[in-house]
Amino acid sequence: MRDPERHFTTEFIGTFALVFVGGGAIISAHDAGGAGLLAIAVAHGLILALMVTATMRISGHLNPAVTIGFLAVRRIEPMMAGVYIVAQLLGAIAAAYALKALVPADLFTAAHGTIQEISASVSWGQAFFLEAIATFFLVFVIFGTAVDPRAPQVGGFAIGLTVAADILAIGPLTGASMNPARSFGPAVATQNFVGQFVYWVAPIIGGILAAMVYEFLLIRHPPEPPEHGELKP
Repeated sequence: MRDPERHFTTEFIGTFALVFVGGGAIISAHDAGGAGLLAIAVAHGLILALMVTATMRISGHLNPAVTIGFLAVRRIEPMMAGVYIVAQLLGAIAAAYALKALVPADLFTAAHGTIQEISASVSWGQAFFLEAIATFFLVFVIFGTAVDPRAPQVGGFAIGLTVAADILAIGPLTGASMNPARSFGPAVATQNFVGQFVYWVAPIIGGILAAMVYEFLLIRHPPEPPEHGELKP
């Protein structure tokens, strides 16, 4: 494991930005109906595209489900994965508390503290599979655009678009988390942990499945850059 502080810093900042901008968009778009959903999707997609592009030279995961997917196919060593996940969770919590402190309390409360929520119109089982499928798409695109050595050089653009598309598709039903840290930060800030099982387990399963499909069926095994914490053969 090399330079863990660099990886911690980029994962912390990138995840902080995702939760801060995404949560801010939820607050700003509250009660805006379909236009609000579009604004939320675009905000999440843009900030993720920008932050993945800015951090991908060093890390660029910004999501425990992505990191665990990389771990499952041995593209990151366990200790470095732990550094990534701790940084992601702390970044998300810090961003949620920053919004809570800086946004007018009535707006923060009206937006339910920017937490993701499962709609009453779907069961928890349905929400679980919706989140797992959405995260599968996200991690599949990450492997297809950032991991595959023959991938198009588009930075985080395609990754951000995938998140935006997923939010448009399932946002009203589950909140379209696809990211345990994105859900956990606001949950800590509001002390509302309803649905956390779905928001943790479903994205992790979807991420692992996507990583395995792409790694073992669609790609050879080029080495990960050593600073990403590659396992030695």
